[in-house]
Amino acid sequence: MPSVQIKICGLTTREALDAAIAARADYCGFVFYPPSPRTLTPVAARDLADRAGARIGKVGLFVDPDDALLAQGVEAGSLDAIQLHGRETPARAAEVRARFGLPVWKAIPVTAAADIERAAEYREAADLILFDARTPKGALPGGMGLKFDWSLLAGYDSPIPWGLAGGLTPHNVCEAIRATRAPLVDTSSGVESAPGEKDIGKIAAFCAAVRSA
Repeated sequence: MPSVQIKICGLTTREALDAAIAARADYCGFVFYPPSPRTLTPVAARDLADRAGARIGKVGLFVDPDDALLAQGVEAGSLDAIQLHGRETPARAAEVRARFGLPVWKAIPVTAAADIERAAEYREAADLILFDARTPKGALPGGMGLKFDWSLLAGYDSPIPWGLAGGLTPHNVCEAIRATRAPLVDTSSGVESAPGEKDIGKIAAFCAAVRSA
């Protein structure tokens, strides 16, 4: 099995970014969603992006954004990809990809097999599907430490590249990879000591666990 790619999402400090790079994560996630404790201002995003340079892929997370917010985030974060984490339709995902000329990752909340099947709707509109746990109504759309039934992805044959998110930690990510054969794993709260506060040791442990899976 090829090596599993790693994304550490919701980075807000230089120390956390440096830890992700040192642990050889493939992507870091910058959140542009004000209700989140991990959201970045354009100034903060620019500082992290400048520090990262080309050493790690930079993915911007947005929730039902308008074009103005997307443009601001893409510029400030020097983004390599745009992650849509709201109710964006395939048409909207395709529009964003065409307008900004960047790969689009579409997060799909999962509670049942039918949610996995929805990925096919985005095969012409997105470059990667990210299966995440569905959060309760009124809660943040991600970063809540919730996971879904990984057996729903057993034997999954995706029409486009995909990844797994939702409640992944240094302690369970090996099990998740073995259960799903996910080619990419994404964590946020799973490497935190408190909401929005990344734990340097947990970042290193998560990446080491993935590479040992």
